[in-house]
Amino acid sequence: MTELLPIEPIDYLIIGHLTQDLTPSGPMLGGTASYASLTARALGLRVGIVTAISADLTLPELAGIPIFGIRGDHTSTFENIYTPEGRIQIVHQVAPSLDLSLVPETWRSAPIVHLGPIAHEVDPNLARSFPKSNVCLTPQGWFRSWDESGRVHFTEWPEADFVLRPAAAAVLSIEDIQHNELVIEEMLASIRVLVVTEGAAGCRVYWNGDLRRFRAPEKEEVDATGAGDIFAAAFFYRFSTTRDPWEAARFATLLASQSVTRRGLASIPTYAEVQAGLVEILPKA
Repeated sequence: MTELLPIEPIDYLIIGHLTQDLTPSGPMLGGTASYASLTARALGLRVGIVTAISADLTLPELAGIPIFGIRGDHTSTFENIYTPEGRIQIVHQVAPSLDLSLVPETWRSAPIVHLGPIAHEVDPNLARSFPKSNVCLTPQGWFRSWDESGRVHFTEWPEADFVLRPAAAAVLSIEDIQHNELVIEEMLASIRVLVVTEGAAGCRVYWNGDLRRFRAPEKEEVDATGAGDIFAAAFFYRFSTTRDPWEAARFATLLASQSVTRRGLASIPTYAEVQAGLVEILPKA
């Protein structure tokens, strides 16, 4: 799959499946690749996507963002059900896997390379395939398995050390790992910067043995879908700019907290929110 756009250099490469999310309002574009790419563009970056989708899927929401990869029979399709006990995910279809052969040569030196698997589709070797880039991870898809009904469950990630060691930073939700603190301890042995998001409570940031917590401003939540991906893209951008994970977490927390007040891709940060996030101060956690 190649969109009819010139292969120009980019600032932010996201590798992962675009998805169709089944919602009460009908199918909607989703997945880390969609939310992160649109957030990165809202932050002023030149963005490219490597993904796999069905041949008949149109992507008007991503107009202007170059996309490379595979046009196949399926688009990865998820259903998210939110309950008082947490989110239930159902996977209905999974598109083909993604590896280095799908990445245009021009994009292999992008300053930020974001590996964003949602269903084990990203080749773990990609973490070591971009020596000129800051490789950043949202590893949620490597922690997922699903049963015959499609219900998603937590699973172990055997390649974790191999993938984490060359990475600049990783962001994941405490929900992605079923609140298992042991998983966090194991990851910290392999990566210098790890962010654990905790929904409305904000996030915690681990950096070189230190831990800080960032409390999210109170907002009326309308739709939390995509908030973690918006946080991650904002964090990776600000971290690559400042080299300061505390500042990156402050900035990302503000943008993610605003995102839950809107539904679907309307949650992407606005110009005004980005500018306010650069100067606004969070309350102490």
